Order: sequence, then structure tokens, then C-alpha cells
Amino acid sequence: MFSHIMIGTNDLDRAKSFYDALLGTLGVPPARVDGHRIFYFTPTGVFSVSLPINGEPATHANGGTIGFACASSDQADAWHAAGLAAGGTTCEDPPGVREGSTGKMYLAYLRDPDGNKLCALHRM
Repeated sequence: MFSHIMIGTNDLDRAKSFYDALLGTLGVPPARVDGHRIFYFTPTGVFSVSLPINGEPATHANGGTIGFACASSDQADAWHAAGLAAGGTTCEDPPGVREGSTGKMYLAYLRDPDGNKLCALHRM
């Protein structure tokens, strides 16, 4: 459904360090730098982080979450640990199994250094 997702940052170098570590746990190669943006290319789409082109500070979406698919709960745990080690902060409940309308899922939440809410999700 999506071709790409782009979020803002106030510190591109910090964002690259964070997302290189975080997405590396999912097998995604380090970002390509393109001026004021970084890009992560995968077979299923592109994730990008950018300094805002209007010169205003980047802000996170209130109520927004970006979910990353994981192949296992172990991969979600590695994702979460890498994010915390790279400067992210935990949020929501601790990583674990949740029951939803679509069945059991293993979820791990954190916020990136700019406050964007992220989720690792493994459908059980």
C-alpha cells in the first residue's frame, strides 16, 4: 500500500546512528545520505528521515506510530534493545504478547531521539 514513509528529525547524524542500529536488527542496510535526508531501501518500501525543508523544527505525530515487521519475538527484542542502546526511550508496556482483534501479537514500543513513536511487531 505504501511506497515510503518519511519522518522529521532535528539532528540528521543522530537519527542516522539511531536508525542504522535499529533497522540493522531487521537486516536493513545503513542509510544512504542525500543532503538533508537519509533513506533506507528495502524490497517492500522506503523509510526516510529528513530535516524539515521549511526550516521549522521537526515534531513527532501525537497519536502516530510507525510499525516495523519482525520475523520473531527474538528479533523484536533485539530491535528494542538496539533502539534503547542507540538513544531511544521505552514507552507503552514492556515488550511482550498482546491479544488484539487480529489475534496474538508480540509488540515492543519505543520513541526515537526526536520523540517519534515506533513499534516492532511480530504476528504470532
